[in-house]
Amino acid sequence: MIQGSLPALVTPFRDGAVDHAALERLVDWHVAEGSHGLVAVGTTGESPTLTHAEHEAVVEAVVRFAAGRIPVIAGTGSNNTDEAVRFTRHAASVGADAALVVTPYYNKPTQAGMIAHFRALHDCADLPIIIYNIPGRSAVDMTPETMAELAQLPRIIGVKDATGDLDRVCRQRMLCGPEFLQISGEDATAHGFNAQGGRGCISVTANVAPRLCAELQEACLANYYARALEIQDRLMPLHKAIFAEPGLVGAKYGLSVLGHCAPDTRLPLVELTEAAQARVREGMRHAGLID
Repeated sequence: MIQGSLPALVTPFRDGAVDHAALERLVDWHVAEGSHGLVAVGTTGESPTLTHAEHEAVVEAVVRFAAGRIPVIAGTGSNNTDEAVRFTRHAASVGADAALVVTPYYNKPTQAGMIAHFRALHDCADLPIIIYNIPGRSAVDMTPETMAELAQLPRIIGVKDATGDLDRVCRQRMLCGPEFLQISGEDATAHGFNAQGGRGCISVTANVAPRLCAELQEACLANYYARALEIQDRLMPLHKAIFAEPGLVGAKYGLSVLGHCAPDTRLPLVELTEAAQARVREGMRHAGLID
């Protein structure tokens, strides 16, 4: 079952190339730390700067490294429907458990265009699809009514909601039904999102604090919201620090502090400023991850 803490896995680099050895270590670490699944090659996995061959190789590697121990959700979205079909079919062929498909960015389709896009992806492969609605990046917002229409398709199973609108969780629950999977795409509001009907978080912070993020999600799923809030209080400074600059850069820096991978990213992203580095380290101290 897909729910709980689902780290949006970084793609580690070394000397400009994907570091597959570090990637395998990260997958094993997440399994050991209790993460409930992994998202491979989402935005945090630097999908915009991976070649098609790298994209597919990383998805295949994460599926292989996970070896069925936890679900793997493959990022397969694009603003080009044919390209998204390619990635979705590939993810299905290598054994991914689901696809995460972002609303088409930049070319700003209408609601009807989004319905046609997601229908094409639904029909192209036998793979469950999670819609990724993030208006701040894609410049389009899938309405709850559009989502409800897509939710009638058997393989459209849920949404990663990064709108930051907690009211929307209830509206989508009413329109799409309580079995439609709602996953938060915002670490800082994930506790409240779950209280409104969510069942997990596709998390950037979970790259750095996988055990705490998993414990928070487990507490929410068990309706122990007071316990979850205690964990959220420990994590909040780290959430804010990681996103002070682009989140994946903050996550990679935190992982480098822990010795799990290099902090390397690809342009146009650059390393954290010294002030942001200090803030991430302080957030990690507050969470009890480092001394």
